[in-house]
Amino acid sequence: MPSAADSADLARLAINTLKTLAMDAVEQAKSGHPGMPMGAADYAFFLWTKHLRFDPGDPDWPDRDRFVLSAGHG
Repeated sequence: MPSAADSADLARLAINTLKTLAMDAVEQAKSGHPGMPMGAADYAFFLWTKHLRFDPGDPDWPDRDRFVLSAGHG
């Protein structure tokens, strides 16, 4: 069983990976600024791992939570 420190290290790695992917996506698109997606990575990770109910194997699940990110210019 992983320790709390191991779990925290894994969570930090996942969040930093999200931030890196955000930078790469903005760079690949040659448009936008990575600040908002990088700043929101911690919140997105927390929402997806602790609060949202979903089953990727059953996308038609009627009671699943839906995540809509509408950040305007960000």
